[in-house]
Amino acid sequence: MEVHLTPDQKAFVRQAIESGRLHHEEDAVLEALSLWEERERKREELLAFIDTAETSLARGEGRILTEESMRQLAENVKQRGRARLASEQVPPR
Repeated sequence: MEVHLTPDQKAFVRQAIESGRLHHEEDAVLEALSLWEERERKREELLAFIDTAETSLARGEGRILTEESMRQLAENVKQRGRARLASEQVPPR
């Protein structure tokens, strides 16, 4: 397989080799492919999550979020956090 880079890309790879970041030109392609694979894995996970969420909504399991419901949720989280902190504190001697 041949890969053709633009002059800017070639200069970028050359700079990485000169700085010691990469050892060979092929390393740049391998790293780019590795990053692309990771991005595609994350994309697939996100799409699966969206599918699950859409299925859940279709079953009527969704929740309508309003400004008030978000305030209530935030208050609930704060109260639980404060209760947890209070229960973890060691009484003074």
